[in-house]
Amino acid sequence: MANPLVSIITPTFNSAKYIEATVVSVQQQTHNNWELLIVDDGSSDETVAVVKTLCQNEPRIKFFPLPENVGPAKARNVGIENATGAYMTFLDADDLWFPDFIENSIRTIKETGIGFVFSSYKRSNENLEFVYSDFIVPEKVTYTDILKTNSISCLTAFVNIEALGKKFMPEIRKRQDMGLWLRYLKEIPFAYGIKEPKAVYRMRENSLSRNKKNLIKYQWQFYREVEKLNVFQSVYYMLHWMYRGFMKYRN
Repeated sequence: MANPLVSIITPTFNSAKYIEATVVSVQQQTHNNWELLIVDDGSSDETVAVVKTLCQNEPRIKFFPLPENVGPAKARNVGIENATGAYMTFLDADDLWFPDFIENSIRTIKETGIGFVFSSYKRSNENLEFVYSDFIVPEKVTYTDILKTNSISCLTAFVNIEALGKKFMPEIRKRQDMGLWLRYLKEIPFAYGIKEPKAVYRMRENSLSRNKKNLIKYQWQFYREVEKLNVFQSVYYMLHWMYRGFMKYRN
């Protein structure tokens, strides 16, 4: 297709402060055939009102307010279930894309023949000041690479679901995005990394992804209960994950 539909899945939870800027970064895309599926996960702030206002002048936004908080995995799966595009991608409610993110992702899929691509990104503080170094992704990641460290962030993962099909996130409290990437990587040799930064990841001070101590138990449970690895395999990958996680956020 010359102008394929792209489904963008954005979960929100108390995101009133950031969601408008995220939506604007989608509206500024050079590829304009998209649907933005915003799934609100029981927000208690003004998120729902802000999104409803944004919907009034933007028919490409589809809003799914959930009656109660169910967690990011289930919220994203609601978006996946309702996605109708040839491509599927994710953008959290406080992150931003560069204007050519979608166009560049589609072009890379067509040029490489790889149905799963992801991009490097810039890292800012909450005020969008670039006080951290850019995160540059590897050119290729395999199933075992992701077990060692999750180099694919939700804000740049881009999947050709027309070719690879729809898959859903495991409905676990944490690491659900990693679980989805692994479900695809069990069936394809690798995902392809785009070296040039194409997004902005807003690093909030209370972000759990930066608190590795709290994540250790979830990572261990993921290896043992989701991927069904034995104890020795789990220890091996955990040691890699801890070291690489430290290196990822050292500056």
